[in-house]
Amino acid sequence: MTDVHDAMAWIEANASAEARASLARYNIPDDHALGVPVGALKSYAKTIGTSHALALELWETGVYEARTLAAFVDDPAEVTEAQMDRWAHEFDSWAICDTVCFHLFDRTPLAWDKVHEWAAAPEEFVRRAAWALLWALSVHDKAAPDDRFTGALALLEAAEPDARPLVKKAMDMALRATGKRNEVLRDAAMATARRLAAESDPHRAWIGRHALRELERLA
Repeated sequence: MTDVHDAMAWIEANASAEARASLARYNIPDDHALGVPVGALKSYAKTIGTSHALALELWETGVYEARTLAAFVDDPAEVTEAQMDRWAHEFDSWAICDTVCFHLFDRTPLAWDKVHEWAAAPEEFVRRAAWALLWALSVHDKAAPDDRFTGALALLEAAEPDARPLVKKAMDMALRATGKRNEVLRDAAMATARRLAAESDPHRAWIGRHALRELERLA
């Protein structure tokens, strides 16, 4: 069975200076990174299987690749609310935020609750996590009824203006992804986007205009 020492040894053996340097092109901090491509980490995760205990130990290392691997090997059924909150408050880039939300948090029973709870968080990456989760749920939660998404659209529309690009972009992607789910939600998302686009706040209007361009092409 793979333990944290085995996993870290694999990460170190497969790291390269070139891969580490490439992170800057995607606005990913490299101060806690070793330089292993995400695709390689996904492949390695498949050889490990699921392990909640290992995921917790990997996260504690603080290493970017180890935390990414933690998202791939953790068991959503064992993830606790305390873990979700702690990890969210330790997100330090859009990449780790989105990876954890798309590969782990969106599969937990608390995912929808966290969309609503984190939407008003002051911390940049916690707030981004709310919209990254909604984005992920629009793709992965096949059983969710439309009213869950229309409720999330109302939450997005009521959200306070936020000038931070990484938050705005996540809201835009969540709005567009919700509209791509089905025709009913496309109409609802377009209506939300139009109202936002008409607002005087430039940040909220940007989200509306940007989302509306793609949604109108799909109509």
